[in-house]
Amino acid sequence: MQTPSDQQDRHDYPSHWEADVVLRDGGTARIRPITAEDADRLVSFYEQVSDESKYYRFFAPYPRLSAKDVHRFTHHDQVDRVGLAATVGGEFIATVRYDRIDERGMAASAPADEAEVAFLVQDAHQGRGVASTLLEHIAAVARERGIRRFAAEVLPANTKMIKVFTDAGYQQKRSFEDGVVRLEFDLEPTDRSLAVQRAREQRAEGRSVQRLLTPGSVAVIGVGRAPGGVGRSVLNNLQESGYTGRLYAVNSAFGDSVFGEDASGEGTQKRADIDGVPAHRSVADIEEPVDLAVISVPADRVPQVVAECGERGVRGLVVLSAGYGESGVEGRERQRELVRQARSYGMRIIGPNAFGVINTSPETRLNASLAPQSPARGRIGLFTQSGAIGIALLSGLHRRGAGLSTFVGSGNRADVSGNDLLQYWFEDPDTDVTLMYLETIGNPRKFTRLARRSATTKPLVVVQGARHSGITPTGHAVQATRLPHATVSALLRQAGVIRVDTVTEMVDAGLLLAGQPLPSGPRVAILGNSESLGLLTYDACVADGLRPQRPRDLTTGATPADFRTALAEALSDDGCDAVIVNAIPWVGEDGATTDPETLATELRAAAAGCPAKPVAVVHVELGGLAEALAAATSTGPDAPTPPTGREPETPPSVEPPSTEAPQPPAVEPPSTQTPEPPPSDQYRIPAYPAAERAVRALSEAVKYAQWRREAAEPGRVHEYDDIDENGAAGRIEELLAADGDPRGLTLAPADAHELLARYGIPVRQALAAPDPDAAAEAARTLGYPVALKTTAPHLRHRADLGGVRLDLADEEQLRRAYQELTDAFGKPAELRPVVQGMVPRGVDTVVRAVIDPAAGAVLSFGLAGAASELLGDTAHRLVPVTDREAGSLIRSIRTAPLLFGWRGSAPVDTPALEELLQRVSRLVDDHPEVVGVSLEPVVVAQRGLSVLDASVRLAPPPARDDLGPRTLPGY
Repeated sequence: MQTPSDQQDRHDYPSHWEADVVLRDGGTARIRPITAEDADRLVSFYEQVSDESKYYRFFAPYPRLSAKDVHRFTHHDQVDRVGLAATVGGEFIATVRYDRIDERGMAASAPADEAEVAFLVQDAHQGRGVASTLLEHIAAVARERGIRRFAAEVLPANTKMIKVFTDAGYQQKRSFEDGVVRLEFDLEPTDRSLAVQRAREQRAEGRSVQRLLTPGSVAVIGVGRAPGGVGRSVLNNLQESGYTGRLYAVNSAFGDSVFGEDASGEGTQKRADIDGVPAHRSVADIEEPVDLAVISVPADRVPQVVAECGERGVRGLVVLSAGYGESGVEGRERQRELVRQARSYGMRIIGPNAFGVINTSPETRLNASLAPQSPARGRIGLFTQSGAIGIALLSGLHRRGAGLSTFVGSGNRADVSGNDLLQYWFEDPDTDVTLMYLETIGNPRKFTRLARRSATTKPLVVVQGARHSGITPTGHAVQATRLPHATVSALLRQAGVIRVDTVTEMVDAGLLLAGQPLPSGPRVAILGNSESLGLLTYDACVADGLRPQRPRDLTTGATPADFRTALAEALSDDGCDAVIVNAIPWVGEDGATTDPETLATELRAAAAGCPAKPVAVVHVELGGLAEALAAATSTGPDAPTPPTGREPETPPSVEPPSTEAPQPPAVEPPSTQTPEPPPSDQYRIPAYPAAERAVRALSEAVKYAQWRREAAEPGRVHEYDDIDENGAAGRIEELLAADGDPRGLTLAPADAHELLARYGIPVRQALAAPDPDAAAEAARTLGYPVALKTTAPHLRHRADLGGVRLDLADEEQLRRAYQELTDAFGKPAELRPVVQGMVPRGVDTVVRAVIDPAAGAVLSFGLAGAASELLGDTAHRLVPVTDREAGSLIRSIRTAPLLFGWRGSAPVDTPALEELLQRVSRLVDDHPEVVGVSLEPVVVAQRGLSVLDASVRLAPPPARDDLGPRTLPGY
């Protein structure tokens, strides 16, 4: 009889267990299953482990592995016995294995659901978070193989390993017997284990970006001997930015013109340099450690350079070289291989086809980019996937006097992405506002999660390129989404993202958010020396949903002192949340012309008296005013930190102006406390050349501030007592098993109604009416009055086409209506008519939920009818939806006033509608097999609502890349 260790592998090699991961220090490693081919690697790995670590692993001195040990540790059935290794450069740095055991602790097979787990980490790699990362992955493998609990025996002195288990966040039991600590813990993820995992993810990914942006030394590979060229330009930019670390110039083609003989004539090479920078033929020749390599060599030479960097211990790469994903199928494969090769050495990549990186911190002063001029130091972090857009943004911010903390132009962003930058900027003390130009979002689930977390403390402004083309930019490998751009935008706004349409709007909003406090509300005071410009500003405020006061005209004779007085008065007004100042050129009584610097000084002095309210300036033909306002509060190293992100105290309540259409009652925001005063009375006042641009930026700040207030108290996901979650799960399993189609199935009406009923969502009964007699019988069963409607696909839910007859009071009316329908639209077999009891009149609405493979579960709401569908008047939220989000969902459509008593009509039962939305949200959140739900129409009456028709689609649940162990995107 064969023992489990002698059996052949029972499963093929599980390649889906392979993963690249970021470790605690920001380096990368590859995790993969251990195979029989790893015997030599295992022996070499074990030889590099200290005697103490071996003792902790085997509880006794164990200097070397026997041949039997090597065989046992490299032969696994991938079910009851699994081993994983963490590798760097193809060599093991750590291992973990589990063995399935029974209640006596003996080797077992399923249905036993417990396994013993053990780790071994090379001493040189301890403290990098390798064991905790391996625990996440081996736990995920174990759950996949039906194991629900791990047991581990650890010596009391092995405190590091005990900490790995106790810090993981799983529910566990601990016992002590025979001098050994025994830990047992369930593998079912908990809120705490998920929080621990995401906190580790944030630290590791943020650290990996920090290593790229704060290198102690930089090697530019591909520096030409003559001036010009990409490599030489980057080297010059690094020098001119005042980079504080060590610089090296590398080019394998450097010859005698660079490495001449020394003066002694003995044939030895003298020390060579390029523009005063030490020159080398290979990065391997550099004696000191190299933290960052900037690569600008032809694509066919990059693999050799990457290998040299990996062997030399370089920590990160910026690949400027082109010829990758943007150049076709061959280039995309070359790009995949580049990522695989770099990660195998523990290096992360910005690029390829990158524009470069900038860090203005005085401790670093790094400009490893193609931007010839390093931007001023400031509080804005900038990320762009396009070099051309990067140039435009850097130039635009420079012209407006704005400074940056850091900049990354990622190019094809094959590895480091916007998600990684969000992780870094979240804790970066030098960044207050983040601006991102994105052409694709590789992991929308993760992006929205990180954006929501970041936006609670720092504004995030995003422009999406390629929104309407439906074409993924060349070079980008991303998961496709079926959601239209409008839906994606709505989901981003739900996560607190300030989504704008153009890079100009992004710069405008960024300037306001980086230099001004957040407004407490939408009330805007307008003042200036041009009545016409004031009226234009007023109109723009109304168009953007702000509530402007009547403009105050200071007349064309106003002096800078008059501006100061008027601004101070406006800021001290409790009925004002923000001020827009308009300024045009003027001539004083003594003939003196406009002095922008004097005006800037006076405006700054007035704003300093009330630093809790934002101020923006609109200037027309006032050359130098924007620069003067920026110069008045420089963003350089000695400038005070601007008061961005601070919540000013909530202003007194002011009744909104009446409108013809009643506005939906707002979801009441939580109260806010009076903040601490900003750290300085000096901050930059943004200036705009047009009123519309200033107003748009202020409007985005108002909406973002409101989101922040609401995000502080997001509401809760209700637990309804009448929901039968287990019964629904069993029924879903039965239906999928009976169908057998891996693509899923659309449920029959009876099955759909039964499933919805388990979540407290009743659907009104509709009886088939294949002929007039059947219709009459159905009406007698349901009771008059009834409705007769067609269910043919081309007429379904199209009351405007005449396929519905309502309020049929008796059989005569019913038969007449039946005849009219068949005369107008065709035979009953084509129309598929049904009879349904009448429900109280109300507003017809539509509720849908869909599972998008990239974005996740999305809940949508809108009014029924062709007009709403034509105008795209639908609102969206990510699932699960809280009670507060359900309320905001129904209020966010443009036709929402119809639900709240438009033109004297009676308001409908919106609380019942909010409850329905939450129940649908619970259904799709509890059961990922429910990939589509459509309730149409849902008639919302003054009291209660009625779901008249419903469809449900089931399918095997899509993979959730946001719930498993931490991994980098695969290539």
